[in-house]
Amino acid sequence: MQRKRLGVVVDGAFNAGLMVRLDPGVSTEEMRIGDFVIIEGAENRYFSMIADMQLRATDPRIAADPPRDLSPFVAQALAGTSTYGMVQVQPRLMMKRPDPLTIPEGTEEEQVQPVRTIPMHFAELYQADALDFATVFGKEGGKNFAMGTPLTMDIPICLDLERLVERSNGIFGQSGTGKSFLARVLLCGVVKAGMAVNLIFDMHDEYAFGRESEDGLFVQGLRQLFGASHILVYSLDEGAGARAGRSVDVVLRIGLNQIEAEDVLLLAEELNLRGTAEATIGLLQDLYGSRWLAQLIEMSPDDLNAFCETSGAHPASVAALQRQLRLVGRRPYVVPQATFSAIDDMVAALDQGRHIILQFGRYNRILDYALVANLVTRRVRQLYQEKVERYEQSQAPADRPQPLMITIEEAHKFLNPAVARQTIFGQIAREMRKYHVTLMVIDQRPSGIDSEVMSQLGTRITGRLTEERDIDAVLTGVSGRSALRGALESLDTREQVLLMGHAVPMPIMIQTRKYDEEFYRAVGVERRSVAQDWADLFGK
Repeated sequence: MQRKRLGVVVDGAFNAGLMVRLDPGVSTEEMRIGDFVIIEGAENRYFSMIADMQLRATDPRIAADPPRDLSPFVAQALAGTSTYGMVQVQPRLMMKRPDPLTIPEGTEEEQVQPVRTIPMHFAELYQADALDFATVFGKEGGKNFAMGTPLTMDIPICLDLERLVERSNGIFGQSGTGKSFLARVLLCGVVKAGMAVNLIFDMHDEYAFGRESEDGLFVQGLRQLFGASHILVYSLDEGAGARAGRSVDVVLRIGLNQIEAEDVLLLAEELNLRGTAEATIGLLQDLYGSRWLAQLIEMSPDDLNAFCETSGAHPASVAALQRQLRLVGRRPYVVPQATFSAIDDMVAALDQGRHIILQFGRYNRILDYALVANLVTRRVRQLYQEKVERYEQSQAPADRPQPLMITIEEAHKFLNPAVARQTIFGQIAREMRKYHVTLMVIDQRPSGIDSEVMSQLGTRITGRLTEERDIDAVLTGVSGRSALRGALESLDTREQVLLMGHAVPMPIMIQTRKYDEEFYRAVGVERRSVAQDWADLFGK
């Protein structure tokens, strides 16, 4: 099918983009900011996106004194001659045009590469067709996973899952834009393709089992889609294991001996800790070692005074810290002493290619989420570092760790500028894939995430944002920010996102894939019963 011609290049610059005059009969209403279009130069084909639109008139008197009671016939007579449209187009990628004498049209003879030049005057602008989309974004299958379709066409747009798991990534959007369901779609793709194993911190119990969507439909969780042989569910809530059809595999307990200063300082805002807390904890660790927290919680007033006399700590500071940390000690899932065996079993399961979802159940306060997620991730990261070091020594394929992607919501709590350098999540984001561990952060306030961390996110999937600071944060380190800003601002509030970064060749706006029965069939799974889960788990 022949592409539709839209206009010709009449002006522009490499950094500012190209100005295209639309042909007579082509209306700006046929296009949207962010649309994928093609410029055919003399030697190269340029894969581009529409960054802006303008209305122009050849005679300034038309703008100064527009005709009154203009009939459709007169408007049509003026269009394309006295009045016309202009679009600003930003080339993103290019490839050599095939020679029609030696290479059939549609053959991918040349490699698509970043744009390094621009076409001359009168190069033609065309609508992209299915072959153009396939050339740039690939065809679905293997490592390519369809995330949705262009806003105006029914053609799958794919992410490269292999490139996705190479770096940390982010899913952003204001409340109600469907971030959790989008994350489900992406996680299903990673699980199905086997590109990485997943550790998912499920704050609101959204990923393991079915729940009602905003459309009032009951949708399936990852455990129901892929079964117990692929998905293990851990929980802090002992009551979760007793629910029919939603049983968990392990109830996790956290010991006071496992909680480190880093975990407590991450909770400074929730616990209203004083600025002296870090120094006070350091004095406690010097005297009591790993038992510092249990010892502090158990201190009587006399014990507290004795400690202050011995260490030189301020009594009021120690008493205030004790009052706040007793809140941690009273959490039902916290016990005086625990081993790391349950978390170590997680890593063993991840090594076997099984995915872990840690549910929080009724313990879904930020205090619970930040404490447990940071502690578990620190241990997992430590074991992965040991595995990588062993693999580097042996160079045996059997010792190579499975790439691990850790999914966290409310990411600004772990990665804000005040704590990003202290938390294990900040270290993982900066290290990228050094130890085969990456993050997938989900947040509605990207401006709350440290700018250095944001700059390290390889792929960003962004729904509608309205706050200027959030838009600026999402576009940190991205070229062509002004064009992408316009694309972000034009998104609908639901089921539309902007894909950009390492896993897609160029930014593109898409209508996201629906998480429904058709999707379940596409990822190759059927509805599963509890009996099927048990059969998978025990081989019956």
